[in-house]
Amino acid sequence: MSQMMHIDNIPSTPGKFKMEKSPYHRQRLYSSLAKLTFWSFVFIGLIFMFFFRSSSSSSSQVPSDLSRRSLRTSSYGGPVWEKRVKASAKIRSRNGFSVLVTGAAGFVGTHVSVALKRRGDGVLGLDNFNDYYDPSLKRARQALLERTGVYIVEGDINDVALLKKLFDIVGFTHVMHLAAQAGVRYAMENPSSYVHSNIAGLVTMLEVCKSVNPQPAIVWASSSSVYGLNTKVPFSERDRTDQPASLYAATKKAGEEIAHTYNHIYGLSLTGLRFFTVYGPWGRPDMAYFFFTRDILKGKSIPIFEAPNHGTVARDFTYIDDIVKGCLAALDTAEKSTGSGGKKSGPAQLRVYNLGNTSPVPVSDLVSILERLLKVKAKRLVMKLPRNGDVQFTHANISLAQRELGYKPTTDLQTGLKKFVRWYLSYYGNGKKSAQ
Repeated sequence: MSQMMHIDNIPSTPGKFKMEKSPYHRQRLYSSLAKLTFWSFVFIGLIFMFFFRSSSSSSSQVPSDLSRRSLRTSSYGGPVWEKRVKASAKIRSRNGFSVLVTGAAGFVGTHVSVALKRRGDGVLGLDNFNDYYDPSLKRARQALLERTGVYIVEGDINDVALLKKLFDIVGFTHVMHLAAQAGVRYAMENPSSYVHSNIAGLVTMLEVCKSVNPQPAIVWASSSSVYGLNTKVPFSERDRTDQPASLYAATKKAGEEIAHTYNHIYGLSLTGLRFFTVYGPWGRPDMAYFFFTRDILKGKSIPIFEAPNHGTVARDFTYIDDIVKGCLAALDTAEKSTGSGGKKSGPAQLRVYNLGNTSPVPVSDLVSILERLLKVKAKRLVMKLPRNGDVQFTHANISLAQRELGYKPTTDLQTGLKKFVRWYLSYYGNGKKSAQ
């Protein structure tokens, strides 16, 4: 297929990039005891919910739900398999890294893996290919990565034996941990999948990383969702993040607290990246820009949410190429972990950064751009913003990432959507091929 070429070799053009001039608001002071108590209850409650559901599940449970939470791993082991693992993870550039990318068949994982491989780093992927959205899209990404020289091991991040096996075969210098249960609304249907992937999965990965020698530096995906019900914009890393609006946001915030713990106790170098509404070619079908495109082409109505009193719903849409640059910069600036065999020998690096575009765009404007690019008029259905975890707006303050990572987004929404639509029409054929 023509779409199965490289990801997108069209150069990005400068977009809207503007720094927020308003000064930071001073961070509110909260007692350490209060914060510790709050997040302890959140973490314990989520873990309890997960294990309670797991223990009480029966054979009548929906099969698709079980497949999402299964620890089953495709067969692995043997000389042929180990040879593929080693070949994929082999460093081919001077001073290159050997990186384990979890969630490698996902949207961001695919793009990051390709970028790392192209610059000469060794890259090994790990993905369980669950059915949260159409697995055939993930398989297509896998085929793309295989042609780039990246092998994806099919397995679950909670499979301790598999993770230990991979670290026995390859001495990874870095882990790019992108595997997660995504989506705000789906948490209301299958909450345990979020605890399984975003909390238990993170802990499993950190447990394995803390024990290997040498310990890898870890960069992992947090989320802009952690800002929750904050009304002060733009969102800064120094703002409060104890008001999650969804279970997804709560699991990501819990992840940040867990990262702090493993950094403090075991000396793991950890960098969390708070992504802001990532979009682009090979994206996720559950994202608005993606299913808007599908439904506009099919002549279906699309929901346009508005806040109370006809308030505007806006998102800080960030193009995938800009996110990839931020991910690679985080890897490049990550310091070595300071532990060995599960014991800390000194303070280790602990960072959190916003990766956004700094230019929030109303969702209605997003639809207008898609209409022009698709040359089809959308059937808009204006609806009240539901109470399902969605927030009215997101807006990133990226000054910290700009200063410490050299991060600077360059793709505006018009340019980025043009590239997405070109890919979409190539892959799905003007909507003739189903986009689930």
